[in-house]
Amino acid sequence: MRAAGLILLLVVASPAVAQGAAPVPRASPAPAAEPTPAARRLAAWATRSQDTRGRPFLVIDKVAARVFAYDADGTLRATTPALLGAARGDVTPPDIGKRTLAQIGPADRITQAGRFEAHIGPDLHEDVLWIDYDSGLSLHRVVTGSRTEHRLTRLATPSTADNRVSFGCINVPRIFYETVVAPMFRPADGVVYILPEQRALSEVFPALPVALAAQR
Repeated sequence: MRAAGLILLLVVASPAVAQGAAPVPRASPAPAAEPTPAARRLAAWATRSQDTRGRPFLVIDKVAARVFAYDADGTLRATTPALLGAARGDVTPPDIGKRTLAQIGPADRITQAGRFEAHIGPDLHEDVLWIDYDSGLSLHRVVTGSRTEHRLTRLATPSTADNRVSFGCINVPRIFYETVVAPMFRPADGVVYILPEQRALSEVFPALPVALAAQR
């Protein structure tokens, strides 16, 4: 959680990451870089409904193990594979943010689903994108301290089966965090939407229109 890492791999980047920032090289999007149907519907709704209040946002699809970064106007800026909580589920224990990593058992290593107000802030060693500070949920550069976890290798494989390894945080590639996430959220806060993998969309996002929530 707060000491655990989160990472995303850069696939597509917008021509300018932030006002006054150097342009980010644009890569040709591969088919895998296309938003999943659920991510695309949620992003369209978030923009049309002004749920983001004119701020940039991320949509994280846990089933696809991928992060999609959007500008305030709903334009897809970048996408990357991500490492997520080792356990399947959408709800974390209420005291998860007060536990040490050693106290978080395998069944509780969940990346919780929901809508979150996110901001860049300090952690133990580097800044991270705090998604929910009280529960210790953040998105950050991939953590490579444990060689046995092979986190960089997991991010590079085409399969999503090996992307579940963290204590709950979202690990993304360093280049994605530094050239996409940090410039997007450092000037101002933004919103992060984490799609559920077990609960219904309507439970997690009650404001989502019924027709959209019924689709997955």
